[in-house]
Amino acid sequence: MKAMILAAGLGNRMRPLTDHTPKPLLRAGGKPLIEYHLLNLQRAGIREVIINLAYLGDKIRHHLGDGSGFGLNIHYSAEPEPLETGGAIVHASQLLGREPFLLVNGDVWCDIELSDFVGRALACNDNKGHLLLVPNPDFHPHGDFALADKGKLLDDPEKNAPHRFTFGGISLLHPSLIDDYPLKRQKFPLVEVFRHAINAGQLTGEVYNGHWSDVGTPERLNTLDDYLHHQRTTIGAGV
Repeated sequence: MKAMILAAGLGNRMRPLTDHTPKPLLRAGGKPLIEYHLLNLQRAGIREVIINLAYLGDKIRHHLGDGSGFGLNIHYSAEPEPLETGGAIVHASQLLGREPFLLVNGDVWCDIELSDFVGRALACNDNKGHLLLVPNPDFHPHGDFALADKGKLLDDPEKNAPHRFTFGGISLLHPSLIDDYPLKRQKFPLVEVFRHAINAGQLTGEVYNGHWSDVGTPERLNTLDDYLHHQRTTIGAGV
């Protein structure tokens, strides 16, 4: 299986930290954010990784190289401008191939073991995609999607429904999910595709209750940095 990491965003909400550093290379717990993903992918047995590049992309390419230092083979999908999440997948379609692939947002951090997630997701073989959901964080209290029986996702308009959760930026997708989307174009958000597929009954999801962070602001980056340093200190002390 291949994986794709979305790493082409401008990181506007992270400025001035991203004035000269792309968001995936910002550090938390002493390590660039993107390296946590690469190590998790390697543990999951995934070896082929596609990373899309746009803003300050050469710095990501220079830092990671061909991926051999992580036990991976990294391919880069260079974009003429950030094409948003849906356009990025269309642009990288030749590299991704025709089999299901794991998609990871470069600006999230999660302690889930991806091998477990992929194994459960592949069992849902009647669907075109399987999404990792998390309990709604304070900055996104109404969530994104509702979870129904048997893991089916619903685009429930009832914003305060207790069964609504937030998309965690990790998913297993079949290429046909995007190929068959009638409004695909050079630049568009993946959430459009998700809502279209949900209405067709083609997406499932699961809720993860472990540690997850959307590193969307400097404050959230600092919070994650404190957490990771605390974890390292606690483990080192044998607590």
